[in-house]
Amino acid sequence: MKEVSRKRIVVTGGAGFLGSHLCERLVTQGHDVLCVDNFYTGTKDNIAHLLDCTNFELMRHDVTFPLYVEVDEIYNLACPASPIHYQHDPVQTTKTSVHGAINLLGLAKRVKAKIFQASTSEVYGDARVHPQTEDYWGHVNPIGPRSCYDEGKRCAETLFMDYRRQHGLDIRIARIFNTYGPRMHPADGRVVSNFVMQALNGEPLTVYGDGSQTRSFCFVDDMIDAFIRLMNLPEYPGGPVNLGNPHEVSMLEIARRIVDITGSPSPVAFRPLPIDDPWHRQPDITRATQLLAWQPTTSLDDGLAQTARYFSALHSASHLNDTGNGNARTELQIVRPLLS
Repeated sequence: MKEVSRKRIVVTGGAGFLGSHLCERLVTQGHDVLCVDNFYTGTKDNIAHLLDCTNFELMRHDVTFPLYVEVDEIYNLACPASPIHYQHDPVQTTKTSVHGAINLLGLAKRVKAKIFQASTSEVYGDARVHPQTEDYWGHVNPIGPRSCYDEGKRCAETLFMDYRRQHGLDIRIARIFNTYGPRMHPADGRVVSNFVMQALNGEPLTVYGDGSQTRSFCFVDDMIDAFIRLMNLPEYPGGPVNLGNPHEVSMLEIARRIVDITGSPSPVAFRPLPIDDPWHRQPDITRATQLLAWQPTTSLDDGLAQTARYFSALHSASHLNDTGNGNARTELQIVRPLLS
């Protein structure tokens, strides 16, 4: 007999960075978890430790095609989130956000499931309001190289809200700000992964512009806490909820912190700003604090140290595989004392 508290939950994009952490947390809580991923950016390595769990199942599937399963809750995290990955095939990126939302909302409607949309702070574009609140409509270029992601996510939010209004669907929309931690893709082009890998390789840390542009970084454990609190909220008032760390830090500052944490001799190299790169990104999390009684608790230095340990292990394994012996470990001696 099925326990009342045990839910059948599908996580699309479940083999990705955030998705794998969410699957792990839900499995640990005792729920039956179906991880759905087409492995465009996700990897089986991220969920390999869950494969022997009796309450975990893996399905290779692309959400641009309909999904027919029986579930109680749906977390939609399916979409490449880094500029390098989503700009590689921009048409498919838009399809994943829009067609994927339509297919999963249709599933939720059919089985009467609660559904969560992983939206993004990129819906604010190059914001003219700082910090960003949920009632800000954004300043987005609809035809630029980042538009496939920005506008795809904006359209998905529209669909979620219309399904709520038209069909009474129980939805949740999270606008996710910069998140980092173990299982980030080492070549995803995002700030933390870029800087850590460059530091471990002894390469210059690439800072775009003069480094004064800012971001707010939330550690993955804190973000997963927020996801689950938002999904479990008994009364959802509708509309998106900003999720992120309100502590703002410049690109130059985070580069310096990563150099210090890794003990790397890497210098900083300045490059021109990419097109449509937002100057500021800082969430106003008042709504999340009031609705969810949530705020991030992991300090930036602690989170960066955990992330650096993860990438250091990947880096070491990669070099051992390349050389076939242990000599490659000497490249990491500069970081290991500080990462232990």
